[in-house]
Amino acid sequence: MEDDSYFDDEEFSPIRSLLGLLTFSTILPINVYTSIEYMTKLTWCWPFLHIFIGILAAICGYVSLEFLHLNGFFTAVIVYAFLMLITGYNHLDGVMDMADGVMVHGDPERKIGVMKDSSVGAGGVATLFLVASLTIAGLYNLLDYNFIVGIIICEMAAKTSLLTTALLSKPLVPGIGSYFIKETNGVNYLISTILIACIAFLLGDLVGIVGVLGAIVGGFIIATVAKRNFVLANGDVLGMSNEVGRLFALLFMVIALYFI
Repeated sequence: MEDDSYFDDEEFSPIRSLLGLLTFSTILPINVYTSIEYMTKLTWCWPFLHIFIGILAAICGYVSLEFLHLNGFFTAVIVYAFLMLITGYNHLDGVMDMADGVMVHGDPERKIGVMKDSSVGAGGVATLFLVASLTIAGLYNLLDYNFIVGIIICEMAAKTSLLTTALLSKPLVPGIGSYFIKETNGVNYLISTILIACIAFLLGDLVGIVGVLGAIVGGFIIATVAKRNFVLANGDVLGMSNEVGRLFALLFMVIALYFI
């Protein structure tokens, strides 16, 4: 682990911590750094930061459709690629690592060892392919309904999924993920989720609410799978939750668009 003793005399600053969180989770040239303890104190604000990322992705989709006249599938692929690029492929290794850990036979200690191993197995590659393919299909279906604000909703809801898993998990120490898990409690989770649901409603009416619900379901599923296989959770589990949460938000919204 890198030495961050130069943060010892640092005083907590909400703005600096939020910018540090955005620096951590994107490739945006913000370059604001703070200690991991201070950065994760505002973990519950993570979904709000990714509203901005969702807006950028929605603009990308709109330009592709309306100005470049690309078809829905091509646009969906571009939007997904944009989201992965701007977040620095931050959670994709988590998808592969957790999948490898789940697929291997053995006790939790063995499964955790495989999950933390730097090599990637067939299960990890296949799971990443499935999650990516289904997410692109969800975006494509969303664009079929011309529900472009759903891109914003699914991106911020992905972080609500991550918070859901963090709330329901016990941290694997040491590891960066443990800091996010420790700082997520019932009160700040509830505040964050209610506010995100309100924003989703303003953007997409009842469909937006359903999208947030889908992300919560996704986070609950990942937390349950992690608890059953590893007992404890780390950053890989949170990364998987983020990607699955985005997928479930899309799935729930697409179904809701048909029935509502």
